Amino acid sequence: MTKIRIAPSLLAADFARLADALGAAEQGGADLVHVDVMDGHFVPNLTIGPPVVRALRAATRLALDVHLMIEAPEKTLAEYLDAGADWVSVHLEATRHLQRCLSSIRSAGARAGAAINPATPPHALAAAWDDLDYVVVMSVNPGWGGQPFLPGSVEKVRRLCQEASEAGARPAVEVDGGVTEENAAALAKAGAEILVAGTAIYGSSDPVAAIGRLRTVAEGVRA
Repeated sequence: MTKIRIAPSLLAADFARLADALGAAEQGGADLVHVDVMDGHFVPNLTIGPPVVRALRAATRLALDVHLMIEAPEKTLAEYLDAGADWVSVHLEATRHLQRCLSSIRSAGARAGAAINPATPPHALAAAWDDLDYVVVMSVNPGWGGQPFLPGSVEKVRRLCQEASEAGARPAVEVDGGVTEENAAALAKAGAEILVAGTAIYGSSDPVAAIGRLRTVAEGVRA
């Protein structure tokens, strides 16, 4: 049975203490570290760029799951790959050249993903299944951390898994936004394999324990 992977989101961590946040992720047994890159255009927030990704790469053994919430990601994609991103997702809504982006990511030896916003249906990815290693289902409208989970996301994950299977594809499904111990089991049951959690982990008094609890809840439905 497919293992659930937990990806703490650094967006919810203290940016002045990112090394500590990485340490907590490692100690808690996280599988990936989720890194949100926002440009202030595609989404209404501005976060980090390639230099910080490079610094993170040097500070952790965990794979960096870099989520590019930026317009025309094909213009700067190479910089994030050069900085050490292991997984890279681009938004379907942000590029006219999705296949080109995905091919570039894979050619660099990283895993290629497409992210879709809450209003984007799974069938929008129909032409891209063969080029995808994973899909990021946004369960909040992107741009800010700490937003409440959109309940319809569980059914969206289920539908996406079904459509991919019918097309003969098997991308890993990642869910990003408002993931907590309260909805982790439902998401896992629907087919999600990677759970991105920010506030649920770094907003906890014990991030290390929070990672373990989230995994236990999610994997409980697959026992």
